[in-house]
Amino acid sequence: MPAPVIEFLVSSPVGLLSLKASDLGLTHLQVSCLEAVSNTLEVKSTTVLGRDLNAPFDKALVEQGRAHLELATAQLTDYFSGKRQHFELPLAPKGTEFQRQVWQALSELNFGQVCSYSDIANHIERPKAVRAVGAANGANPIAIIVPCHRVIGKSGKLTGYAYGLDMKQYLLDLEGIV
Repeated sequence: MPAPVIEFLVSSPVGLLSLKASDLGLTHLQVSCLEAVSNTLEVKSTTVLGRDLNAPFDKALVEQGRAHLELATAQLTDYFSGKRQHFELPLAPKGTEFQRQVWQALSELNFGQVCSYSDIANHIERPKAVRAVGAANGANPIAIIVPCHRVIGKSGKLTGYAYGLDMKQYLLDLEGIV
């Protein structure tokens, strides 16, 4: 997967989001500041990444990345306002084949649906890889859109989340999961 070429910093109800994209699609969605909560999504800054001032600049790659970020931002706005339950945009996360299988399985979870690591392991036909599924879930570079927040403990209780259980609970509440 190509490296990201552009980044948006976007305010959101869960904090300041860092979205990065390559010409192939969204590569990252991470929370860069949990304390910077906003009721509206707004692009706060745009940065072209990896630009060597002495090298030729491929503006077309950046514009393709920008288009992916604009689409992701629009869909996140709809998601946080309750108007979107499924994301439809190109994703280009960097990961191992196994990680990408786990992330694909997560992406297939419906809005409001939860599962366990064991459920994902069974879904990808690797029933003994429960711990590896947990590690791949934790390495997910595209939070919210690849909904790792929908993974809960087999007992039905909340389990760890890279951005804390408060954010996880907020996302689950948004989706109507008690």
